Amino acid sequence: MTHIFMQLCRLFLGVIFLVAGVNGYFVFLGLEPFIETSPEAMALFELDYLLIAEKTLEIICGILLLINLFVPLALALLSPIIANIFLLHLFLDPSLLLLAVVLVITYGYLLFYYKDSFKGILEKKPSRL
Repeated sequence: MTHIFMQLCRLFLGVIFLVAGVNGYFVFLGLEPFIETSPEAMALFELDYLLIAEKTLEIICGILLLINLFVPLALALLSPIIANIFLLHLFLDPSLLLLAVVLVITYGYLLFYYKDSFKGILEKKPSRL
């Protein structure tokens, strides 16, 4: 049961970030996004390079999660993005706060599931190989 729930969480995050990343490129190209975006979030992306960098990472991580490759790496790369999404919706735009909370919970569960992959970066004095 735990493995099935982990797969569902992984697929959920993969779809969310792949769709959000592609949606961001529509905004960058001057097209109307197919999913409405938060005006407060878009105000943070006045510089196009930041939008391109974040949306490219979202697409790459979404694909990695969907195809089940390098999942701990994708989770590590998504950490600041998920924190930013949560804080933005907590303080500036509460309209999508529920989705942000679901993202944080899902992400937290996946971090817990893959905790063995992150033990090395939490060592106080890492051993040299």
